[in-house]
Amino acid sequence: MIVKVKDALAYLKLDIPEADMERKIRAVERLIRSETNNNFQDRAVRLEVPSCKGVLIGSSPYLAKEDTVEISGGVNKGLYTITEISDGQIKLDKLLYDIPVNTVTKVVYPEDVQEGVLNMLQWEFTMRSKTGIKTETLSRHSVTYYDMDAQNSLDGYPASLIGFIEPYIQMRW
Repeated sequence: MIVKVKDALAYLKLDIPEADMERKIRAVERLIRSETNNNFQDRAVRLEVPSCKGVLIGSSPYLAKEDTVEISGGVNKGLYTITEISDGQIKLDKLLYDIPVNTVTKVVYPEDVQEGVLNMLQWEFTMRSKTGIKTETLSRHSVTYYDMDAQNSLDGYPASLIGFIEPYIQMRW
């Protein structure tokens, strides 16, 4: 996962269920990976291992609990979080189908991307409900909110908030 749920809850000082925060984090992670066309894989940490009884059979000294891994190709394709490593087995946050070979690669997000995600989540929980209001006037009190058209927003987030992904955008082939 791009940022840990507990870290996000502590940083944002929110009292919401962890499952809700995890869902938001996964959505933002997919948005960033999609928009940058970058999978942030550390190809130096790659394993070819079988899966049996819902877990990966094998280990690596470069993988640890709560690391994100990506399985490329096959029926188990997707992003996973390591929940436990023991006795030559790697347990993930979702069960796997039994197949003879899974290509497992560690995913590492740079710190500026993680910080950007926290800023996106903060905006999500504090400003999302206020989008769409362009002006509001009450007596001498006036409020004008950011215009959210296709020119200056991305998937509902202000473009200025998403600028941190620019260095990581890769060409689509």
